[in-house]
Amino acid sequence: MAIASKVEQYIEERGLNYDVLTHPHSHNSMETARLARVPASSLAKSVVLLDEAGYLMAVLPSTQHVHLGWLSKAMDRPLRLATETELAELFADCEPGAIPPLGGLYGLPVVMDDSLTEQDEIYFEAGDHEKVIEMGRDDFLRMMSEARHVHFGEHYWRH
Repeated sequence: MAIASKVEQYIEERGLNYDVLTHPHSHNSMETARLARVPASSLAKSVVLLDEAGYLMAVLPSTQHVHLGWLSKAMDRPLRLATETELAELFADCEPGAIPPLGGLYGLPVVMDDSLTEQDEIYFEAGDHEKVIEMGRDDFLRMMSEARHVHFGEHYWRH
C-alpha cells in the first residue's frame, strides 16, 4: 500500500512541503523510527480515543504515551482507547496502526501535545507500515492548525 490517497490529496491541496521516506515493514511507532532512521521524538503518532460524545485523535511523539487521566481532565471527557474494530471502520484506507495525524480529514477533532513543536522536522505514518512523511515544523503546524494544544503525553520509562 502507498500513501493513503486521501492523505496525499490533503497535503497537496494545502501546498505543504513534504518528502516520503521508505523503510522496511514495521510493527509499531518505535520500530518505525528505528527502521526509517529518524529520531523517535520527531515521529508523531496518532492515538484515537472515544467517549459518548464521539472520537478524538491525540497526536504526540512516539516516545510518549497518552496519559488518559490528564487528557480526560483537560478535555472534560471520560476518554478510552478506540478498539481495533473501530479504527478499521474509521480509517479504511490505512493499515491498522499506521494512522496519519489528520483527524480532520477523517471527521475527528484533534489534540496535539506541544512537545512536537520542539522538533525541526516531524515525521508521521503515511497510511501503511513502510512509508513515513517528513515535514518541516512550520508546514506540520499549518497542517495541524485546527488541533487543540494540550499537554497529555508522558514519556515511557526506560529501564
